[in-house]
Amino acid sequence: MYDTSEFRKGLKIEVDGHPYIIVENQFVKPGKGQAFSRVRLKNLLTGSVLDRTYKSGEKVEKADIAETEMQFLYCADDAYHFMDNSSYEQIEIQKNQIGDSWKWLQENMNVSVLVYKGVPVSISVPNFVELEIVHCEPGIKGDTATSATKPATLSTGAEVLVPLFVNQNEKIRVDTRTNTYMERVKG
Repeated sequence: MYDTSEFRKGLKIEVDGHPYIIVENQFVKPGKGQAFSRVRLKNLLTGSVLDRTYKSGEKVEKADIAETEMQFLYCADDAYHFMDNSSYEQIEIQKNQIGDSWKWLQENMNVSVLVYKGVPVSISVPNFVELEIVHCEPGIKGDTATSATKPATLSTGAEVLVPLFVNQNEKIRVDTRTNTYMERVKG
């Protein structure tokens, strides 16, 4: 059981028999009355968001969630196949459970898989990935002074906006949390 004083962003709890992750937590101590926590929760199974208020000292259940390091193997139709790095057991996760993380998956990439009561529910990819640009308009020499951007398609099928000086077949580093270009990768 967790006490409201232990609430923090990223904590996984169970509400009404479903696993949730705390997305936002605000502790409120009014001048009059009991303190409380205003919490925004995201359902790990459906992705729906829920706002709840908990009185100070109230207890909530821990979610039966395990985080396992797995390696992405391949994708067939809408099924993504992963292998547990310790037991070499393979699992299959559907595209709708992965969300937008499919954009960043590369073969042999290690990811963190959330497992709820023995069933995989979602994955977390690394915060930064290096991918090759497979298509973008040609860059123009000297276009480094402005902050203008152009769309680029990456090797995984994802699209990001890149500066005008970045060219096709170059490797770039992308922040997967914000879907933004960070820098060119040398070598």
